[in-house]
Amino acid sequence: MDLRVLGCSGGVGGQLRTTTLLINDDVLIDAGTGLGDLNLQAMSCIRHIFLTHSHLDHITSIPFLVDTLFDSIKEPIIIHGLAATIDALKKHIFNNVIWPDFSRLPDAEHPVMQYQVMQPGEIVEIDNRKFEMIDVNHIVPGVGYRVESEMGSFAFSGDTTTNDTFWAALNKRDKLDLLIVESAFTNKDIALCHLSGHYCAELLAPDLAKLNHKPAVYISHNKPGSEAQIFAECQKAITTHTIHPLSEGQSFSL
Repeated sequence: MDLRVLGCSGGVGGQLRTTTLLINDDVLIDAGTGLGDLNLQAMSCIRHIFLTHSHLDHITSIPFLVDTLFDSIKEPIIIHGLAATIDALKKHIFNNVIWPDFSRLPDAEHPVMQYQVMQPGEIVEIDNRKFEMIDVNHIVPGVGYRVESEMGSFAFSGDTTTNDTFWAALNKRDKLDLLIVESAFTNKDIALCHLSGHYCAELLAPDLAKLNHKPAVYISHNKPGSEAQIFAECQKAITTHTIHPLSEGQSFSL
């Protein structure tokens, strides 16, 4: 199983792209601005998108993807997510006002896009890869995912702040090789973290200590311009695991 980071920033500017993770060539976790760097051939391979939540930086490229590939899609792209996330897409994006309802185009019987509601704890298997949805704590309903192949596994927290559910779910599994976890703000913005449902180093460190596994840990979703400070604060606060910065273009084999 190959994992490619197309986007992992908390914003845009220059080479920064928002959250988009590509598994092999056919599955995305979130579809932020990083998706736009794929060429048409690579885009045409995408069959599934697993969403963590409804915020724009995580779903912004879905409308452009289905519109760009409209004439060439043979089977619908499946959008997996919480009921609340899918309801938000239907109501606020694919509503024939902001964007056409591609779940009914070219017609209701043969759409180019389909929704599949998931619940935390549910596992979807795609070509010997298991995608497990895990409840997290964000300002809107949100989830993370644990993805397992025959060779390895990784987890992605999505956007979240202090919680027990994500860590407990990971601890139930036998192993974890890689963890991508957010830390959006510097410690001085800890009040904003509480309000917006994000981690800073002071909040992430005690939660990461709940994890029994010792995977390689990569820090994601930093606000642009604060990356170095956020990582330095994480290095100081986190003593239970070895951490690394995550950047666009990184690849992992699991």
